[in-house]
Amino acid sequence: MRFHHFEDLEPGQEFTGGPITATREAMIAFAREFDPQPFHLDETAAKATFVGTLIGSGWQTASYGMRLLAEGLMLQSSSMGSPGIDELRWLKPVLPGDELSATIRVEETRPSTSKPDRGFARFKLTITDGKGEPVMTQAFGAMFARRGHTPPPRSVVFEEPSEPVPEADDAVLLPFLGAAEIGAVRDLGRYRFEPDAIMAFAKAYDPQVFYTDAEAARETHFGGLCASGWHTAAVWMKRLHATWARDMKLTARHGPVPQLGPSPGFRNMRWLRPVYAGDTLRYATKLVGARASTSRPGWGLAHHHNTADNQRGEPVFEFTGSVFWQWSA
Repeated sequence: MRFHHFEDLEPGQEFTGGPITATREAMIAFAREFDPQPFHLDETAAKATFVGTLIGSGWQTASYGMRLLAEGLMLQSSSMGSPGIDELRWLKPVLPGDELSATIRVEETRPSTSKPDRGFARFKLTITDGKGEPVMTQAFGAMFARRGHTPPPRSVVFEEPSEPVPEADDAVLLPFLGAAEIGAVRDLGRYRFEPDAIMAFAKAYDPQVFYTDAEAARETHFGGLCASGWHTAAVWMKRLHATWARDMKLTARHGPVPQLGPSPGFRNMRWLRPVYAGDTLRYATKLVGARASTSRPGWGLAHHHNTADNQRGEPVFEFTGSVFWQWSA
């Protein structure tokens, strides 16, 4: 199989990956860890929700997309990782047993103007189910080393092992979207990225060597084991649910609790710095817009900007997303 460097990528090229089966067991296991909404966990509970049936988490679909991308191109290339996603759209729910395949199309390439050992490529990723129908699209960029160049490892200082991060006990009332304050920020708490969790996620969804092998990662441009960008994104969802679980419990003591629905997608996801083994991120979400749904009475679409900073206060991750949220009681 051909190994691809930056020079080998040309606009119009297409690569393929898959199929891979999205099993019910894997869906529920992912949801329990990162996205414990009723419509991802249990068929019976799903019937009473916005969705009405058991579906896979969109974050798992995106992670499957990364695995298909890795198998179709990245593991046979000089990949140096991705700076981010311009836009991702979830077009159709993934159901238990769906067979997912990917088409990866090169849209644009350009050499780096500051570092002659590498270049950038832009891609369009399309994931389809067993019927050939698109379930997700993604526009993103990635870096690749040039042939004959091995970018040197950066110097990394790892955090010393520490006690587990305690769960916060704060809670606020969760409003219906029609009454929510635009500009309100919710602290989502902290999460420490342990080596075993980093490697387990990567082996399942993003098996590039700088995420799966601590020793080999030291020889890469990252200089050490770091977390897949999709792992940092999935943990954002994990922290959102852990925080909102407390908020919903408090809200239930005062009145009705608004339901949340699925997300149609997000834009401008940026991985600003590597997240190394031992780093602790603090996540936050800010409501930046809201509108009532014309197609779903009683529901609205919330727009939110999300961030994560590491233990040194450095920004490492951000994106702007949207989610269906009950508009009124």
